[in-house]
Formats: sequence, C-alpha cells, structure tokens
Amino acid sequence: MSMIFWSLAEGLEALLVQRKTVITADNIVIATGGRPKYPVNVAGAMEYGITSDDLFWLKESPGKTLIVGASCRAPDTKTLNLEAAGVKTNSETGKIIVDASEATSVPHIYAIGDITEGRPELTPTAIAAGKLLAQRLFGQSSELMDYDNVPTTVFTPLEYGCVGLSEEAAVQRHGSDNIEVYHAYYKPLEFTVAERDATQCYIKMVCLREREQRILGLHFIGPNAGEVIQGFALGIKCGATYPQMMKTVGIHPTCAEEVTKLHITKRSGLDATVTGC
Repeated sequence: MSMIFWSLAEGLEALLVQRKTVITADNIVIATGGRPKYPVNVAGAMEYGITSDDLFWLKESPGKTLIVGASCRAPDTKTLNLEAAGVKTNSETGKIIVDASEATSVPHIYAIGDITEGRPELTPTAIAAGKLLAQRLFGQSSELMDYDNVPTTVFTPLEYGCVGLSEEAAVQRHGSDNIEVYHAYYKPLEFTVAERDATQCYIKMVCLREREQRILGLHFIGPNAGEVIQGFALGIKCGATYPQMMKTVGIHPTCAEEVTKLHITKRSGLDATVTGC
C-alpha cells in the first residue's frame, strides 16, 4: 500500500511546475499547515506589518517591534486545487472538512493539522493525529484522535496556559446552574522579592457541581504556565475531580501549589485574593 504525505514544500514544488503533474497513491494525507494572515481590520497592517513566519527571512534586525497577537492563521491550501479533486472545504475559512477519522469528502484522502476545520492549531496535536492515522492505515489500529482536553499555552511575558473547557463553553454545554468555578488571585514568591506587580496572576478551575465535581477546565496565568498546565493536564485527561485536587499536596514554594488550594467560588462573591501561605 502506498501513501503520500503532502507537505508544503513538496506540494508547492509539484504544483508550481509548468507542465501538468499527476500524483497517485492508495492514500493521500494533506498536511500543508497554515500561514499567518494579515488582519484586514487593522490599519497599516499590510504596509508596516510582517508575519511571524516572514520575520525569520529578514537579513537584518527589524529593531523596535510591536507584536500584535490578534491576527490568525489561514490554511495553506489555495495552490492544491482541492475543488478539482472533490475535497470539500469551509467556504469562509478555507479549511478542509474532515470526520473523526481525519477523512475528507473523498475516499482515501485525509487531512490533519491546521488545515482541518474545527481542530486545534497546535503542532503537537497534528503530530499525534498523524501518528494515529498512520497506525489505522497500516497497523490495524482503530484508535481515533481525542481532541478533548488538549493543553496549550500562550508564551507571552506573563504566560497563559489552559486545558479543557472555558467557563463560557462549560456553561453553554452544561448550564450555569451545573457549573462551579473556583478561582484565585495569587502572588508568586519571585514577584514578592522583586516587588513586581502580580495583579494579573490568576487561576480558574471550572468544575461540574455534581457530587464528584469533575474538573472540566483549568486556566492559569503566571510564570511557567506551560509547565504547570502540562503537569495537571494528565489528571484532567484522566477525569480528575475537585476533591481529588484538594487532597493533592502542593510543593512549596511553587506557583503550581496554588491550584491545589483553590477554595473560593465565583458564585460566593468573596474576595479571591490569596493572602498567605
């Protein structure tokens, strides 16, 4: 059984030649990824801006820069001529529509990663999905990619990390009366010594209100948020509950230990500022 992984470089090389190129295989996987796109609603973006991808091609340092995080990525599929192959895409986003097995509307053509509709735009997620797809095609596996509770982090100077549902998504899915949100404003020890402003250091845990209080989502703003969330992601993936989290002994002094001490609910209206150890 043959298979083609349609990478960005190979795809463009094949499609940009002058003569017609016909590529055949028993299975084709489209994984061209995405590229940052300029925000059309930001004045001067095209004239004065540069994408994070193109920045690395500059021969000289750009000097002082302003980072705009409100832009997004566009699927790199325009040159693939997907319509001719019958592969359906979302007309608004340009992303390829796939099912739970990463299959497109055309038999034996699959798509993974940033170019697929409704999938997290995260490299580790695409890698995991690709491995599972290969195992299903060639290893007699039936395991599908689980896109729930995928952790991620925004690596800003003060990091933001999360795993699971947002408060808004949890309310939409389960109803506000069935959701309990625990939160806290905390001050990292290293902020105390340096007298840094810690007003934005915040933790939120979204749980079901039922007896077990299963954790639906965890959100963390503070130093090393990526490391913190990566650790708690396993427990949440395995169905951790609020009582189990409260029985977990924290490591002192760390920022992560603040997660194990959450006890103020948003519903209570009480001040969520941590005042001591």
